[in-house]
Amino acid sequence: MAKALQGCSWTMLLLLLAGQELCAWAVHTAVEGPGLAPPGEPALLAGRVKRGWVWNQFFVVEEYTGTEPLYVGKIHSDSDEGDGSIKYTISGEGAGTIFLIDEITGDIHATERLDREQKTFYTLRAQARDRQTDQLLEPESEFIIKVQDINDSEPRFLEGPYIGSVAELSPVGTSVMQVMASDADDPTYGSSARVVYSVLEGEQHFTVDSKTGVIRTAVADLDRETQDRYEVVIRATDMAGQLGGLSGSTTVTIVVTDVNDNPPRFPQKMYQFSIVETAPVGTAIGRVKAEDSDVGENTDMTYQVKDEEGMEMFRVITDSDTQEAVIMVQKPLDYESKKVHTVVVEALNKFVDPRFVDLGTFRDQTIVRVSVLDVDEPPEFRPPSNLMEVQEDAHIGSVVGVVTALDPDTANHPVRYAIDRSTDAESIFDIDADTGAIVTGKVLDRETAGWHNITVLAMEADNHSQVSRASLRIRILDVNDNPPELATPYEAAVCEDAKPGQLIQTISVVDRDEPQGGHRFYFTLAPEATNNHHFSLLDIQDNTAAVHTQRMGFNRQEQDVYLLPILVVDSGPPALSSTGTLTIRVCGCDSDGAIQSCNSTAYIVAARLSPGALIALLVCVLILVVLVLLILTLKRHHKRHLAAEDDEDMRDNVIKYNDEGGGEQDTQAYDMSALRSLYDFSEIKGGDGGGGPGEGGPSRNPASQLHSLPQWVQSPDLDFSVFRDYICRKVQQADEDLSVPPYDSFQTYAFEGSDSPVPSLSSINTWSSGSEQDFSYLGGWGPRFRQLAALYAGRRGEEDSEES
Repeated sequence: MAKALQGCSWTMLLLLLAGQELCAWAVHTAVEGPGLAPPGEPALLAGRVKRGWVWNQFFVVEEYTGTEPLYVGKIHSDSDEGDGSIKYTISGEGAGTIFLIDEITGDIHATERLDREQKTFYTLRAQARDRQTDQLLEPESEFIIKVQDINDSEPRFLEGPYIGSVAELSPVGTSVMQVMASDADDPTYGSSARVVYSVLEGEQHFTVDSKTGVIRTAVADLDRETQDRYEVVIRATDMAGQLGGLSGSTTVTIVVTDVNDNPPRFPQKMYQFSIVETAPVGTAIGRVKAEDSDVGENTDMTYQVKDEEGMEMFRVITDSDTQEAVIMVQKPLDYESKKVHTVVVEALNKFVDPRFVDLGTFRDQTIVRVSVLDVDEPPEFRPPSNLMEVQEDAHIGSVVGVVTALDPDTANHPVRYAIDRSTDAESIFDIDADTGAIVTGKVLDRETAGWHNITVLAMEADNHSQVSRASLRIRILDVNDNPPELATPYEAAVCEDAKPGQLIQTISVVDRDEPQGGHRFYFTLAPEATNNHHFSLLDIQDNTAAVHTQRMGFNRQEQDVYLLPILVVDSGPPALSSTGTLTIRVCGCDSDGAIQSCNSTAYIVAARLSPGALIALLVCVLILVVLVLLILTLKRHHKRHLAAEDDEDMRDNVIKYNDEGGGEQDTQAYDMSALRSLYDFSEIKGGDGGGGPGEGGPSRNPASQLHSLPQWVQSPDLDFSVFRDYICRKVQQADEDLSVPPYDSFQTYAFEGSDSPVPSLSSINTWSSGSEQDFSYLGGWGPRFRQLAALYAGRRGEEDSEES
């Protein structure tokens, strides 16, 4: 071998940890001549030997647990003579940390524990340099160190937890679900990653495919009602299950789903309920329920009544929420007729699985006994007919019909009758309280009311709270008691040049009666019109008549209106008749027979004969008269009001001033005569009878009319008649004046008593001519009161001269 390697530029050896020696070398062939260098390598200079690198990969086993560094391999150059002149270096992944190289020998060692599951290979580059010059002796070459796998990873179930389901009673071999384990070891090297499956727990009911991991049923009698859940342990082993292989396990939960394999069953074969006989239709009597061991929609069921007797009196509905049968009353119950009812109720599944029909019928029956309880019931009307008829000419007290009511209870209490007056407020009908005979209470009139709806009450004689009501319809039968009448107040017009036999009006009538055979009317001229030669009446035999002219031409100047009385007779019985008048006006017409003008006399006569028009005219006249009287009354009241304003009115002369006056020179601020006119002291003195100075004498000068400020002094001969007369006069004026609003006036006149030591400050003083007050002090009040001081000082001097 040494002889074969003499032409190589590099030699690489790899020693395996297992003792096997694999030689992976790079054969460098010296080729003479240019252009023969290996691909990808640059050609050396001319004259030099051209070299090239081809590297195989190194191998290193993972999970090395030795204490010494693990030898990986050796790189060597054929120019290395062993004198240490060549320096070997490596670079790349893990160089200098994981992998170390001996610079002299080129030996590579792994210093760390490698794990293939984390990194499968490392890529490095090798160099050979001259130690002295550091010149690259060989081109840099890349090589790979591959981590060789060992079985150090157990299979793992990464998709757990596993939950599967299978229907109960499924056949053997039914697929439940599939589990899968993964092994991190190298699947391309040995059997480290070959996994097989097996069942550790639950093998009695389930199996697993060793290669695919599909779980299947092992038995056919899985019953959800017995056990609805299974915990199965599945194991996965690598190395194809051989001895020394690693394994992992997982727990698979298998839920057994329900199928409808159980019929409904009633817990009891008989149920008993009770209900009062007065329970209305639709009342729930009770509930029963059939049990079903299944779950979900397999427990949905329906109920029905199976026997004919129960089906007639009762019905059953299914409560969808509780799956119960609700028994309800379908027809009114009667204790006296039947005290106990027996009902057969059947329950059956709504959804039946045809695979399990051979297991039996999926239905069950039970008996329900319903006891009817007796209660005190109101009377019942028999028969239930609610229509009666009576002639409208029946006399008061005539029997219309008889109603009958009986007490349905065993006691059979006597019954009393009455009419609900809210349905017969006018008391048109009465009823015999004992017999139930309905009689007329008033005169009937079919034309006013053809039908009457009343309510009859029936109650127990000793318990009026037990009341029954029955609606009764009474039809009033017609008799011929209304004569026929013209349909409208007919008015017709005839041309002056009318010819004999010309149709001028068709007459029809109305009759409020409604005979069963229909109306039949007969027309003829009234006896007072027998001498009529102007018009003729023809009965058309269809309840109408036609009026024709009987002569040639008419003259408005001679007569412009004709009144034609017509007699109408009905067919009875008895036959009734009435007379109506047809008004015919004579008008001027053109050559085509179109009316041009008629005499207005007919309109005037018609208006005079119309009561409605006459009443309207009288109402208008009355309204005008009332308006005129109202206007006159308002004017008179207005005049009285103006006259009353000139009289003294204490209420209207109270004036309040909030501003200060202009002093003694301000004589225009207020008219003092208005105050003086309120107290006519001269009149008081004249009526006093005192005969004071100047009585009956000539008029005094203006200065003599001035009065001093009055002061109240009580005197035993005071006379208040002047105030009484004044107040009475004002009251009389207010009562006579209707235009004055109704004012309520309450005036209080207060005077100090005789025991008051302080004289009154009021200006309303006695009407005596003397005064004991001295007004000389007013002169000292300043210039503003100078005029007032002069006024009262002059008055005082005048009184003194009179006394002297």
